[in-house]
Amino acid sequence: MKPENDLSKIKSRLHPRNKHNTRYDFSKLIKSLPELSQYVSKNKYGDNSVDFFNPDAVLTLNKALLKHHYDINFWEIPKHYLCPPIPGRSDYIHYISDLLAESFSEIPKGSNIKGLDIGVGANCIYPIIGHQEYGWSFIASDVSENAIKSAKQIVNQNSNLSSYIELKLQKQRKSFFKGILSEDDKIDFSICNPPFHASKEEAEKANLRKLKNLKGKTKGKTKLNFGGQHNELWTKGGEARFIKDMIFESRNFSKQCLWFTTLVSKEATLKPTYKILENVEATVIKTIEMGQGQKTSRFIAWTFLTEHEQKQWAKNRW
Repeated sequence: MKPENDLSKIKSRLHPRNKHNTRYDFSKLIKSLPELSQYVSKNKYGDNSVDFFNPDAVLTLNKALLKHHYDINFWEIPKHYLCPPIPGRSDYIHYISDLLAESFSEIPKGSNIKGLDIGVGANCIYPIIGHQEYGWSFIASDVSENAIKSAKQIVNQNSNLSSYIELKLQKQRKSFFKGILSEDDKIDFSICNPPFHASKEEAEKANLRKLKNLKGKTKGKTKLNFGGQHNELWTKGGEARFIKDMIFESRNFSKQCLWFTTLVSKEATLKPTYKILENVEATVIKTIEMGQGQKTSRFIAWTFLTEHEQKQWAKNRW
């Protein structure tokens, strides 16, 4: 196979505004974060790369990406927590901006626009990208005290984030908006990356498939190489139950949020989710597909506001 050395080649499946829609320029990334150099070497095609099976290499690559593209000087996460693939996380944010543009007539920017990240995790990645790309402010929640502690450390150590991201511990583990949003809070969107699996065993089987896809075979004891805590990876009833419960609770906050959204990992989850959204009388239901490499992902968005109410919302908010 002929080496691919053109770093400007567009990855057409990523969003056009995604800063990662071309191949990584390791020379620039190393200039931004010199410690990355120890993990970079030539792959079999003669291109610079890192070993994506080395957690330290992936963590350091993320640090370099965040520093180079988003001016984030401190980003650390505890061991065994999810280390997110930044290009895909960035895509979700950019497609959210397109969704908001439908209601606001253009992409709204600035801290008056506020999002809620349900399950922010220890990495705080969505609020980071959302603020640095569009200036939005965020409420970010999680049921894990350790995750909130880590996310707070990231926010507090980066002065360009500290006034715009509010971290809240969700003490009611079965709630999504209750206990986080006050009666006076208004948010323009909610985002969520649900725990996809119904059990630890299911999560480990999925990890095996991921390893096989990357390397063609597995060696040694199976482990979750890509990290992840219980509440990040699996939940009773899997993502279908999680999303169902979120939708039912969203009805109670129908006048406080313009667009509710959540990632949906499994295509089989879509049909029952549409039925639930129809049952709760969402006025608009959208499925937005995203792509990274050979993988297709998607999120569902819904609102309880009419088109006229959406326009009035936008007029009052921005």
